[in-house]
Amino acid sequence: MWKDFKAFALKGNVLDLAIGVVIGAAFAKIISALVDAVIMPLVSKILPSGSYLTWAPAGVKIGVLIGAVIDFVIVAFVLFLVVVAIKRATARPA
Repeated sequence: MWKDFKAFALKGNVLDLAIGVVIGAAFAKIISALVDAVIMPLVSKILPSGSYLTWAPAGVKIGVLIGAVIDFVIVAFVLFLVVVAIKRATARPA
């Protein structure tokens, strides 16, 4: 059983996935810092009177949602660019 687990864990795809997760987590922190420190201050200048919308006794933070959406869009776009670059690099000439 240990031998089978070792063979599975040391496959190229599993190691690539683990490296990708670690790099992705570090990249997400960079993008979050960019959004929090650069983009959201600009968005707060555009939104009128803060980033709260009151729908009940509790306020709903619109700015947090906008920040999360911006994070997602940036990460998704960069991952798209990486995938396109890898496809072009590995494409065989016809």
